[in-house]
Amino acid sequence: MTYDTRLATAVVPAPAKAADVYERVKALIMDSRLAPGVKINIDAVARDLEVSHTPLREALARLEADGLAVKHARRGYTAAPLLSRAELDELYDLRLLLEPYAAARAAERITDFGVERLEAELATFDQAPEDEGYQAYGALAAHDRRLHDLVLELAGNETVRTCFNRTHAHLHLYRLYYGGRTGNEAISEHRALADALTARDPRAAAERMREHLERSRDRLHRIFDSRP
Repeated sequence: MTYDTRLATAVVPAPAKAADVYERVKALIMDSRLAPGVKINIDAVARDLEVSHTPLREALARLEADGLAVKHARRGYTAAPLLSRAELDELYDLRLLLEPYAAARAAERITDFGVERLEAELATFDQAPEDEGYQAYGALAAHDRRLHDLVLELAGNETVRTCFNRTHAHLHLYRLYYGGRTGNEAISEHRALADALTARDPRAAAERMREHLERSRDRLHRIFDSRP
């Protein structure tokens, strides 16, 4: 079977809004209920979500832009495959080039308002959820994206920020994280990074960011290594 029908329990009012459908189909992909690399049966998904084809196709187009769905000429869409270990390492090579630099710049440029924004974002998560799956971990994934994007914004280099955001790293990495129970380690590392930023210490901020990225990569390596 290519499609897990144990999906959404929530009822979307008719007509369904495209944004609602996008979030629900993204959850199916992130939870691998639409299995990586497998063709998405548009009729089956539309039926199970109780939506028409139009908002579903709009959602799939957005998911293609996110890198979570792949469109094939005359064959429709498939759920994007998970990152391979080589692709994971290439992504972290890029992040290690961009983000420590951005953290140092952010520490140099951060204002009191920037410190307030950073502390407010950290306050949204003090521990990882107990449950697995995108419904629970999706909020943590969104927090991770916001925090890293805020550091890039505070650095003041929109070219670097745009380059990073186009990788949609948070989406691809959290598809690998499920079951790894690594959220609390990441939250602790975010705190250490924020402390360096609020101390306005560029060298420490760059080092805390580098450590966070390297540890994140190592955690994912362990997940790869534990697979059959």
